Amino acid sequence: MYFCTMDFIINATLKAVKHLYNIDIAAGDITLQETRKEFEGQVTVVTFPFTRFSKKSPEQTGNEIGAYLQNELPEVAGFNVIKGFLNISLADGYWLGQLYNKISPADFGVFKPNGKKVMVEYSSPNTNKPLHLGHVRNNLLGFSVAEILSAAGFEVIKANLVNDRGIHICKSMLAWQTFGNGETPESSGLKGDHLVGKYYVLFDREYKVQIEALKASGQTEDEAKKNAPFIKEAQEMLQKWEAGDAEVKSLWKTMNGWVYAGFAETYKKLGVSFDKFYYESDTYILGKDIIEEGLEKGVFFRKADNSVWIDLTADGLDEKLVLRSDGTSVYMTQDMGTAQLKYDDFQMDSSLYVVGNEQDYHFKVLFLILQKLGKTWAKGLYHLSYGMVDLPSGKMKSREGTVVDADDLMDEMEQTAKEQTEAMGKVDGFSEAEKLNLYHIIGMGALKYFLLKVDPKKRLLFDPNESVDFQGHTGPFIQYTHARIRSVLSRAGDMDIDIAKAYDRLAPEERDLIAALTQFPDIIKAAADAYSPAVIANYVYELAKIYNKFYHEKSILQAEDEQAKQFRLQLSAASGKVINKAMALLGIEVPERM
Repeated sequence: MYFCTMDFIINATLKAVKHLYNIDIAAGDITLQETRKEFEGQVTVVTFPFTRFSKKSPEQTGNEIGAYLQNELPEVAGFNVIKGFLNISLADGYWLGQLYNKISPADFGVFKPNGKKVMVEYSSPNTNKPLHLGHVRNNLLGFSVAEILSAAGFEVIKANLVNDRGIHICKSMLAWQTFGNGETPESSGLKGDHLVGKYYVLFDREYKVQIEALKASGQTEDEAKKNAPFIKEAQEMLQKWEAGDAEVKSLWKTMNGWVYAGFAETYKKLGVSFDKFYYESDTYILGKDIIEEGLEKGVFFRKADNSVWIDLTADGLDEKLVLRSDGTSVYMTQDMGTAQLKYDDFQMDSSLYVVGNEQDYHFKVLFLILQKLGKTWAKGLYHLSYGMVDLPSGKMKSREGTVVDADDLMDEMEQTAKEQTEAMGKVDGFSEAEKLNLYHIIGMGALKYFLLKVDPKKRLLFDPNESVDFQGHTGPFIQYTHARIRSVLSRAGDMDIDIAKAYDRLAPEERDLIAALTQFPDIIKAAADAYSPAVIANYVYELAKIYNKFYHEKSILQAEDEQAKQFRLQLSAASGKVINKAMALLGIEVPERM
């Protein structure tokens, strides 16, 4: 776990070194750690670096500094020294003050605005098919990072760049014209994105048939792919679209409308949202002005065939095409233009692109080009690269047989949650509506937690059944802990903080729980600095484990006296609040009862 900031220990240690050894050191020279479990104490000062001016052994140095701290700080109840480690035990009064003065107030874990603005761009779907498992990780990661940055004090813009034009959507449009017979989401009963995806698959199937027929007539595979009537018609449709053909544009708007309605349903069920949508149909022509600017500055150069390039070999990369010889854009062209558009719209201090690691090279080149063009804001661009998600074979079926559809995945998660919850008898006394809501909360919590608990850069294997284990390192375990806390508080009735404050003899389990809770603001900051929801996810899992140990070791409702009972209720309420806030940063709901 991350160790919480304890400036008062650092400041007192600075004074101790000055007083004992007449040396001025900086706060950065002092290393604090969480005390190892096998030793008494909660915070450890590493004293090895001080021996060079104390001229004494690490043990002697630690004892001298420890004695000074205990004498000067009422918060220090005692200390012990193990080699070069000064382990400090903080007084119960310190921990009780943390609970009542910092943790319990409603604004705990909420940072003041820092004046910085950041855009987080995620999702970026194509409008020719439904969202799939890869999009699920992308959306959950982007949304959670945005929530964490917002909690850390940033003004956040959640953006979605929709890939709504190009040959891919023309393929779906052409197949619908050829095979659709006027089919609509209403007439078919299919979500709009699934319907359009169906015709994308049909295009591919017919295209392959035509390729095989041409190969049988003597053409090579490359010739057949180029000459198949279906691909030629799709290319002609794209040219008509770019020329503004009214009929093609009308069909394009209609089918994209179906897709957007389908996406909206998926996003809602997934629990993600956006502040700003950009559309490639609006941005694909951007970047041409930047090309001219780059040619004038000598950043780009034109080849004999009229194509425009940049030479990045001196930077360890390669030559990169930025404009085709016929004057049409490549992805790099429009990405430069879109980056400028986003900055012009919001003037953000930083901009995160949540995109899979297969695009690592693309973003390295994009950011470098923008810096060479003198775009001062380019230093704030960051590619939040993430790994692929794999599934155990046979665990889930996909609609198309090749990728796992996001809607199928969410339905499967809710079904798995239903089976496991009912098997454990956790829905006795629930109405049918309450059951369905609980299955959704648990299923989505399991999915989100499993995907977010792993460092974004790592590839992961997602097992739906393992993710819904109520006893494992899972979302449902944490959700169940929250429901347990709410149950205790509900049965307790009214709480009396004045009686609670008369309790002043902390048990180790109580102190450990308060110590874990105090870390929450530092955890948020660490997660924001690393753009990693995994930091939050692993913290809240550890917190749930610590609460459950406290719950099993210390009676709450049947406590030894009213002071202990009221204190433990206050501690439980604070724990429930932090668990709720931490899970919300992951986009996960926590149920009131299970």
